[in-house]
Amino acid sequence: MTALPACPRCKSEFTYADGASLVCPECGHEWQVGEAATTDEGAKIVRDAVGNVLNDGDTITVIKNLKVKGSSQVVKVGTRVKNIRIVDGDHDIDCRIDGIGMKLKSAFVRKA
Repeated sequence: MTALPACPRCKSEFTYADGASLVCPECGHEWQVGEAATTDEGAKIVRDAVGNVLNDGDTITVIKNLKVKGSSQVVKVGTRVKNIRIVDGDHDIDCRIDGIGMKLKSAFVRKA
């Protein structure tokens, strides 16, 4: 069995073949066998507190009580957040919690 190349986006070694293309199970990147040497330099890889790669549409769990800026509310430990979006900036996760739009730092969440 021949060894498959690592993912060009996140460098994961756990790639697998799906027909004529290769797939990375950690970041979801798909590429053709001939393009394995090229990388997507513009893609930002966001990892949670444990080190799992986060993607748009993932479900996450908050691992620490977080005070909501400008309010007396608190996002409690264990709060599940569905359908996140990865954005640029210091707070790299955009989501809705209880109908309120918020931005979170990936260091305070883990992939559910």
